[in-house]
Amino acid sequence: MGFKKVAEIQEFDKIEKKLVEVDDKKILLTKVGEGYYAIANKCPHMGGSLYKGTLKDGIITCPRHGAKYDAKTGRGLGKPKILFLEFKMQDDRSYPVKVVENDILVNINEE
Repeated sequence: MGFKKVAEIQEFDKIEKKLVEVDDKKILLTKVGEGYYAIANKCPHMGGSLYKGTLKDGIITCPRHGAKYDAKTGRGLGKPKILFLEFKMQDDRSYPVKVVENDILVNINEE
């Protein structure tokens, strides 16, 4: 299906992240530096909403158990923890993003 418009760049004048939906998939769209990036909103650990987490220095932290992901690539950076137990870390899915004039587009079908 290709790229679909999910936002406009001026929306990110006051925010760093936005939850968007493309073909029934919830996607976390972020602005890191001057770039825009898209990863799956569902934390691979236990399904927490990454949108509800914190974004700092390009790292999104899941609010459930503190798993950390690179907002640009979805790569796992910090294992989830419950009390003193650490759990297996999985990378999150990332999606291609492009900007056309003022529109931000995401392709969820590209593997």
